[in-house]
Amino acid sequence: MPEDRFEVGIIVARRRLKGPWASHAWLPVGALPAAADAAPGTTLSETEDETTFYAGSYEVSLHPGATAHYRDNLVSGRPSLWVALRSTDEDAYAVASVTADPYEGEAMAEGIGEIVEAVPMPPEVQAKLVAFFEAFHVERKFEKRKRDRADPEALARRTPGTREGLP
Repeated sequence: MPEDRFEVGIIVARRRLKGPWASHAWLPVGALPAAADAAPGTTLSETEDETTFYAGSYEVSLHPGATAHYRDNLVSGRPSLWVALRSTDEDAYAVASVTADPYEGEAMAEGIGEIVEAVPMPPEVQAKLVAFFEAFHVERKFEKRKRDRADPEALARRTPGTREGLP
């Protein structure tokens, strides 16, 4: 039975900005296939314009009803994980959530105050997603519902001022 929950490590960057309104920006830049041995907040690299940090490990949950969404992600040409960062104070951000569902990722981007980015999905995570898809996906045939045609004469036969069919 494939895993329906697993942890990934998240890497975030603090980039220096040259504009007058903000001095820097935080954004997710990568994902590791598992939790790292490093403590959250560990500096991974530093340049004049950017510092990258290990933000910690976070759980990705998979749901059998969303397998078609995972397939869309895998065949997109750029399988991704969506990472949402939420402000914890004036100059710090923490990972709020991580998902492999592209439609859930799009919905997370509608939140105010959160930073949401799609980061490349590691091949090991792609393999877990494929195994989950193969175990649980059920193809559903799309059936377009047909509406009943309105009977224009039904309204014409009603006596004005009455409410047929109502008590």
